[in-house]
Amino acid sequence: MNNELETLAAAVGAKLKADGAILATAESCTGGGIAEAVTRIAGSSAWFDRAFIAYSYPAKTDMLGVQTATLDRVGAVSDAVAREMAEGALARSLATVSIAVTGIAGPDGGTVDKPVGTVWFAWAQKNKPTISEVCVFSGDRTAVRRQTIIHALTKLLHN
Repeated sequence: MNNELETLAAAVGAKLKADGAILATAESCTGGGIAEAVTRIAGSSAWFDRAFIAYSYPAKTDMLGVQTATLDRVGAVSDAVAREMAEGALARSLATVSIAVTGIAGPDGGTVDKPVGTVWFAWAQKNKPTISEVCVFSGDRTAVRRQTIIHALTKLLHN
């Protein structure tokens, strides 16, 4: 991990700790990269509960409660699935805050409607509305995954 990502993860941890908040992650295209970044920070056990790495459709439904009907209707890389992942992570953990990411890191798997680099994000908090957004990142698989991790943590820091 480089200094930029480590600094960002440490800032997120300091904010969560100051707010008395606990984080869970629900990750697909990052394969646990967000959790790995935050757990590199000493003392993260005070503000990080767990990670759900839900890469397949069955993992999303079994681990996070994503509805099969949602997956069938809009696919895994969608606003609805990101939201269900984030809300499922809260419901199945001790967390008060969650981050969910689902996307197409590449090099293949993209379509005209969802090109490689498309990532849906959702951030959920207890007793607050879930927020979400989509980004389309450029670069190879490693670059897309890294940009996804940075964006997820940056948005958490500033919300």
